[in-house]
Amino acid sequence: MKMALQDTTGKTCRRLLGSSLLAFALFGVLGAAQAQTTAAAQPAATTAGATHASPSPFGPLKHVSAGLLNVAYAETGPADGPVVILLHGWPYDIHSYDEVAPLLAAKGYRVLMPYARGYGDTHFLSEKTLRNGQPAALASDVIDFMDALNIKQAVLGGYDWGARSAGIVSALWPERVKALVSVSGYLIGNQAAGKNPLPPKAELQWWYQFYFATDRGRAGYEKNTHDFAKLIWQLASPQWAFDDATFERSAKALDNPDHVDITVFNYRWRLGLVQGESRYDALEQKLATAPSISVPTITLEGDANGAPHPAPEDYAKRFTGKYEFRLISGGIGHNLPQEDPQAFAKAVIDADHL
Repeated sequence: MKMALQDTTGKTCRRLLGSSLLAFALFGVLGAAQAQTTAAAQPAATTAGATHASPSPFGPLKHVSAGLLNVAYAETGPADGPVVILLHGWPYDIHSYDEVAPLLAAKGYRVLMPYARGYGDTHFLSEKTLRNGQPAALASDVIDFMDALNIKQAVLGGYDWGARSAGIVSALWPERVKALVSVSGYLIGNQAAGKNPLPPKAELQWWYQFYFATDRGRAGYEKNTHDFAKLIWQLASPQWAFDDATFERSAKALDNPDHVDITVFNYRWRLGLVQGESRYDALEQKLATAPSISVPTITLEGDANGAPHPAPEDYAKRFTGKYEFRLISGGIGHNLPQEDPQAFAKAVIDADHL
């Protein structure tokens, strides 16, 4: 195991010390369960126009029916190359990987960038399906996506919600993951841990979670989705000088009609204010044990990440296979793949060869 904690400035140390409080919210009570996989049909992917997504630099978005969803995704690289699946976070979209994907494609990887449920042109197949944003549901979507495209194994990379989904898949379905790249490390949590109050400074960072717990917050997010998302971008990456065009390109994905429901459900679920679906109970019970991740992994952290995140020393022991941590300097915030695509792409390639 390698730990490359290279930045020892007082500012960074204070940030990591404060963020270590979040470990209390990530690791919870013990339980036991068996991971489940939803059987999925194997239809061929088709192309279709996107209605809630900005144009991809990789051509028209592709669509595939996978589990509960019709998933919209971008693809680049050789069709017969080893597969890399890149997962985006909230409130961002697949354009976080516009510069990462070509770097990986140039190395021979087949790179897939799916829109998560509630984003872009990904839609539920049935109007009757609960707009569920719980972590086990989002992670199960990744497995369904792989099954639909006949992908037996892939390198997974992600940040924010995407890192959480990638981590869950790596923990519960390790045979499907060749390697993992996770920004902010181990993000698997559970409702029991979410009941534990944090110190005031840590609670302050989660202001939006408490906002979403109210009817006023839901209405406010629905009314001001783009302004809200832009504020999150600014707070999470205080040194990233993104322009309006960059933001609007991704913000279009938030116009998905299910986006508000998925977002509010996710944060209310974390606080135990809503219950998930029984189909995911076994998965959530397994996740409540804070399962270790044994696949080869590189975790990344930006030196200017303004979003809530755990300190690397608090989660290193959760990775029991080949493992490395990298601190990315230069004022890099929460959306690390878009802010430093070279560092993220290198991590994917290196993790694949750990």
